[in-house]
Amino acid sequence: MAEQADKMPASRYAAPALDKGLDILEVLADVPDGLSLNGIARALGRTASEIFRMVVTLQQRGYLAIDDKDRYTLTLKMLELSHRQQPLKSLVATAMPLMRELAGRAYQSCHLGVHHDGQILVVAQVDAPGPFTMGAKVGALGKLTDSASGTMLLAFRDEAERTRMIAAQVRIHGELEVDAAQLLRQLEEARANAAITWPSRRIRGATDVSRPVFGINQEVIAALTVPYIERMDRSQSPTIPQVEQLVAEIASRLSELMCYTGHNAQL
Repeated sequence: MAEQADKMPASRYAAPALDKGLDILEVLADVPDGLSLNGIARALGRTASEIFRMVVTLQQRGYLAIDDKDRYTLTLKMLELSHRQQPLKSLVATAMPLMRELAGRAYQSCHLGVHHDGQILVVAQVDAPGPFTMGAKVGALGKLTDSASGTMLLAFRDEAERTRMIAAQVRIHGELEVDAAQLLRQLEEARANAAITWPSRRIRGATDVSRPVFGINQEVIAALTVPYIERMDRSQSPTIPQVEQLVAEIASRLSELMCYTGHNAQL
């Protein structure tokens, strides 16, 4: 990262301290288990003394946490800040009552995902009723191309925007693990049906049921997804086709609340 920074053209408005802080945040974003002070310094091509005060400041401001092994990790502070941004705040606030209704009726957990810099970002999640549940964590990031939510968001972008999104994913996660022609077929099918139901690529035995959430400019702003797991503790749980109908209904109602008027015509 430090080498990339060296290659960037010098700016008359350079802010070295800010650059240093952002470098620290970005390098830790790719290391879920965290890094020590020396580890951060090595990753950035700097000395520990160069970044010590910046790391301590970020910790004191709540952006970093330190564990008992002196490893620093990112907190959810940046996600918290992003939620104060009105469009996202409005989306989550509007979605939560409907998602609680969906979880109760489907007897499954559900989550809402949006695109963020080449990744899928979970911005809201509701657990299934009962003592046992499984679902994505708020703040979780993942590849667009190996999740139903990410594929849904890609499907409703134009070719130029889709190319930028995939390029950003490759920059973060490396080369695609899916054949380009196969991916294109999946995107075309998802767009034509405004629906994805397929075996989960993350949880064996689960089935992802995902539907798009439209916004005011006829743009897909989020994907509503249920990772369906057969409940052996509840014999009358809804079936996958029934959950598909429930997710489609809730996604449609949420789209209407987000001021999209043409959603029903799309389904």
